[in-house]
Amino acid sequence: MLYKKIVFIFLFLNISVFAHQPETSTTLLVEKENNTWILQISASLTAFQYEVKTHYASYETPEEFQQMVLDLVKNNLEIKFDNNQNITLSPGIVKLGHETKVVFEVFGVPSEFKNVAIKNSTFQDVYNNKSALVLLKNGFNKEHFILNNKNKHTLKLVVDENKFVVETIKEASLFSYKLLLVLLVMLGASLLLKVLVFKKIQL
Repeated sequence: MLYKKIVFIFLFLNISVFAHQPETSTTLLVEKENNTWILQISASLTAFQYEVKTHYASYETPEEFQQMVLDLVKNNLEIKFDNNQNITLSPGIVKLGHETKVVFEVFGVPSEFKNVAIKNSTFQDVYNNKSALVLLKNGFNKEHFILNNKNKHTLKLVVDENKFVVETIKEASLFSYKLLLVLLVMLGASLLLKVLVFKKIQL
């Protein structure tokens, strides 16, 4: 138990430092009591300011900026459970600071699920951006993943006993088999054509 607490504290200390850099952020989805879920997006204030200026008009008050931040996050966030069950978010709050946090209560999360797909492209315009994705469910191992340009800021996690793992994509291997089959058919047709031409010449 003590070991798990130490690992948990170490993980979040690292994530906290991680989020103070403009190109890094965290996407934290946590289960509380009674199947209550909280979503927290954390990043440097600079990162939020950059994205707000990129996508919205200028703001004059902190309240206007906070509303733009909420809109920005909601417009770039998708969470689905078991492939088709969408969630809804509370209006949300913004905690301004050097490390700025956006917090929502999440509604519609099933008590049991087999997979969850999470997309957070809020900071996609920030150079070399990456977000540490942490999904904490009661009774599950505490692990984190990375959302970045390479995976289009999207990951699908599947339940494997008491932990989450990234779903492996088999499309590439299926494509390879289809391509190989097409090449073999073309090769066979080419060889058959050569044989027929050769026999015709002999006749």
